[in-house]
Amino acid sequence: MSQDSTSVDYYEVLQISVNAEPDTIHRVYRLMAQRFHPDNQETGNEIRFRQIREAYDILSDPDRRAQYDVTHAQRRQARVRVVNEGVRAENDFQLEQIVRLSTLEALYAQRRVDPAKPGIFLLDLEELVGTPREHLEFTLWYLVEKGLIKRGDNARLLITAEGVDFLEQNYQVNLQRRRLRSHSESSTARESVA
Repeated sequence: MSQDSTSVDYYEVLQISVNAEPDTIHRVYRLMAQRFHPDNQETGNEIRFRQIREAYDILSDPDRRAQYDVTHAQRRQARVRVVNEGVRAENDFQLEQIVRLSTLEALYAQRRVDPAKPGIFLLDLEELVGTPREHLEFTLWYLVEKGLIKRGDNARLLITAEGVDFLEQNYQVNLQRRRLRSHSESSTARESVA
């Protein structure tokens, strides 16, 4: 395993379950390797291809996979624990609304900045929004069902025209909420110092 393999989720790279059988790993690897191979004029991506190859090398070897699974499970538990303890919201509904709008903002920005590649991979979205994949599942389900986002052919998430309209209509509300929250947090911090 490479030095930065502790921060890479190889299951996410290959977009497979942690319970995937060796045949499934091999089949998915072949499909993704063809799609992202640098020689592929349409969808080639050298960096992504290297990640896919490294993930396959680890997950296709039973000993290396077992070793990786130990650290993978520990990282997942630690990430969920940090998020659950670190996020302070008045209630789950308010937090979910903020995550939804933040997700739409990230997808909106990507579409405006790079119209040729308007989508974002789930792994990248997780980093942009600052929410672990486990907590994004409900958000993504909701946004897809409402028609505000969709999944592209290459597994990227894309904002729809309905999503743009929704975001633009609700952007000021989200901005005010963030300002009020940051103002109340700074007031609380000042009171605790006094």
